[in-house]
Amino acid sequence: MSATITLRPLPTASPWVGFGVRRVGRLIVSLWVLVTASFAMIHLIPGDPVRGALGPTAPAELVEARREALGLNDPLLLQYLNYLKGLFTGDLGTSLTSRLPVSEVVAQRLPATLLLAVLAFVVAVLIAIPLGVAMGVLTRRGHGRRSEVAFTTTSTIVATIPDFLIGVALVYLFGIRFAWFPIAGNDTPASYVLPVVSLAIGPAAILSRIVRVEMSAVLEADFVRTARAKRLPARTVYLGHALPNAVTGALTLGGLLLSAMVAGTVLVENVFAWPGLGSTIVQSILAKDYPVVQAIVLVYGVGVLVTNLVVDVILALLDPRSTIREG
Repeated sequence: MSATITLRPLPTASPWVGFGVRRVGRLIVSLWVLVTASFAMIHLIPGDPVRGALGPTAPAELVEARREALGLNDPLLLQYLNYLKGLFTGDLGTSLTSRLPVSEVVAQRLPATLLLAVLAFVVAVLIAIPLGVAMGVLTRRGHGRRSEVAFTTTSTIVATIPDFLIGVALVYLFGIRFAWFPIAGNDTPASYVLPVVSLAIGPAAILSRIVRVEMSAVLEADFVRTARAKRLPARTVYLGHALPNAVTGALTLGGLLLSAMVAGTVLVENVFAWPGLGSTIVQSILAKDYPVVQAIVLVYGVGVLVTNLVVDVILALLDPRSTIREG
């Protein structure tokens, strides 16, 4: 009598584990590339960055002492290791012009930039989703052809206008001509209006087009037709069934737009004299204060990477099967 041995398949790891490992691995590699590029930036600049910051009339002894204090006379590998150590300990170096710790400069200016970008993103979403949903409902199945052409043309034109040009136009119209809003600083709630609007208009136009396309496609899906066949209220069909499925694709673009908004604050902040990282990096470039530029570039890059990671996680939660499989 022979015994039958049944082989059970080995337990496989959860798809979420594989998804997390892949995403974290990509984030680590991207962070390493970003850190290495930010370190190399100061060494790829033609000439002596310390001499450029102190000016051609600075004594040679002062220049040499400043280079020694910054560790620029050390071997390149040692500088790189010290740079990594400083990042892990929160030491981003010292400003060449103000002599303040770079981490202190960034900490003072970062909140204003984040607040501007987040407010602009919220405004863009609040404009884009209702507008995109409304246009998707009005133009589905070829209806409202004129409305579709007008919407597509207008949104395309608006999306191609640089945000700083929109800011300049808003300053002239509502800050100078009508004097409705302040045109500089962030001292009052009214001073937020123009920079937030100038930063939000373009992304809102792009996002509303994506929402319209996704909404039009979802409205033709079987589950929406079933909901209509059950004679559910239009509000339930559009907002309860169609909208959650339509915003999935828009969410991916929304994350990219948020990253672009953070980077776009550089020019908008200079238009409105906004006390954030954008205006600081321009001032630092003009003053050749490269440690500050280096740190701000690193902050912007980390912000983009983290935003993309958060979007990936949210998409995986909304649509686990396709996102985790593709990830």
